[in-house]
Amino acid sequence: MMMLRSAYAAVLTEGRIFGLDSQLLFDILFQGIAVFLLFIFIGYLLINPVKKIIADRQAKIQNDIETAEKDRESAAKLKAEYDSKIQNVESEAEEILSAARKKAVRNENNIISEAKEEAARIISGASKEAELEKLKVKDEVRVEIINVASAIAGKIVEGEIDRKKQDELIDATLEEIGDSTWLSK
Repeated sequence: MMMLRSAYAAVLTEGRIFGLDSQLLFDILFQGIAVFLLFIFIGYLLINPVKKIIADRQAKIQNDIETAEKDRESAAKLKAEYDSKIQNVESEAEEILSAARKKAVRNENNIISEAKEEAARIISGASKEAELEKLKVKDEVRVEIINVASAIAGKIVEGEIDRKKQDELIDATLEEIGDSTWLSK
């Protein structure tokens, strides 16, 4: 405002709008120094804190970028680890299935061999039973032949042969028939 008054006074006294005198130069110099000091003061109060805030923000952003890079590397490592674990799980599953198949084949072979052994025991038992039955039938036939021979001999001889003579005849008949006759049946 002071400058306006001095300019107004100069216009009134000299008749000019712009007068170049020492007072004007002093005012310009004084205002220039004041503006310079004001910039320094404002710079100190405002610009430096703003620069500090910007620097802090840049440091935080840089830190976030570094943390994100570390996290990305860590995630890549974890992914690789999980991929290898998944491959291991697949191979372990294949091994377990293979072991289960082998065990099933062994069980199948064991069951078949047990069934064959059981069949062999049954056949052996049946053979023994058939042999016993054959011997039993052989004895029954022998007794029947003896009875028939005794009956025939009794009719032929009807009183002339005693018990001792009858036994001798039976033994002789049996010897004549022999074991070969019994074995063929």
